[in-house]
Amino acid sequence: MSAATDSEDTRTVRLRCPRCGHGFANGVTASIPWTCPGCGFAILEVKGILRALTQESTAQFERFVRDYEVVRAKEGWGSQTADYYLALPFNDLTNKHNSIWRIRARTLLYLQNHVLPKIESAHVSSCRVLDIGAGNGWLSYRLAKRGYHPIAVDLLDNDVDGLGAARHYLAYSPQSFLRFQADMDHLPFDSGQFDVAIFNASFHYSSDYERTLREVLRCLRRPGIVVVADSPFYWREESGQQMLEERRAMFERQFGVRSDIHHSREYLTQRSLDELAERLKIQWNVGKPWYGLGWALRPVKARLLLRREPSKFYLLWFKAD
Repeated sequence: MSAATDSEDTRTVRLRCPRCGHGFANGVTASIPWTCPGCGFAILEVKGILRALTQESTAQFERFVRDYEVVRAKEGWGSQTADYYLALPFNDLTNKHNSIWRIRARTLLYLQNHVLPKIESAHVSSCRVLDIGAGNGWLSYRLAKRGYHPIAVDLLDNDVDGLGAARHYLAYSPQSFLRFQADMDHLPFDSGQFDVAIFNASFHYSSDYERTLREVLRCLRRPGIVVVADSPFYWREESGQQMLEERRAMFERQFGVRSDIHHSREYLTQRSLDELAERLKIQWNVGKPWYGLGWALRPVKARLLLRREPSKFYLLWFKAD
């Protein structure tokens, strides 16, 4: 099914030019390509993915995407079978990244038990969600099964680990969902359309947290919810910096690439969260999913071995009024 002929809810999405900010004459009801009447930028559909990266963004992220895909391929992410994707995040059928998917699963369960009920009580009919950093689309699929109307956004579009892999979900999803290749700081959506935005293990890839949140807040109607899931948190700034140095050395040694080509922030601290709260006039809620005893004892083990503070993965969210 063409992206332009998906469900009634997705057809009503209004588009905005990611280059100049001009609204498109028609939303997703118009025929593809959609061309901005202000600057002529066109959103194309290629293999079911709507391409909304400007030339400037493509150039900015080209090296990052190339290096990221090299690393992910060497690490063995993805599969050729639909069964693998349908089992995520609760089971990694390749057994290559069980610990990471275990974290994603626990985060999803916490989200379902503690945050989504608050959203559902406010949106009894339908709820439109931006899944930012959607990857292969597993979260969009899970949300669609729950009755939400997700839109998947990511830089990666490959068929194994990026938006192209979401094709495995579309045949089983109770409703289809649109996939946009886009920059989180230049989203191709008109203002005030979404009820929830979830940064799906992706917020730390931002190079400017305030700018990224302001762009997402622009897209939300009020009241709205913003969720930051599975981004590394450190109490001490120096712990985050030490992690970056360790990772750079490891990436160069194992993969021949650096991990900081995009200059993303890479981690959160209490100070950075407090600064965002003050500047954006928001109040963070902090959820602490249980990742198991071994995970909980990591800080104790680090202190005993005189190692740096290990990362934490909190579920952060706030209400935008």
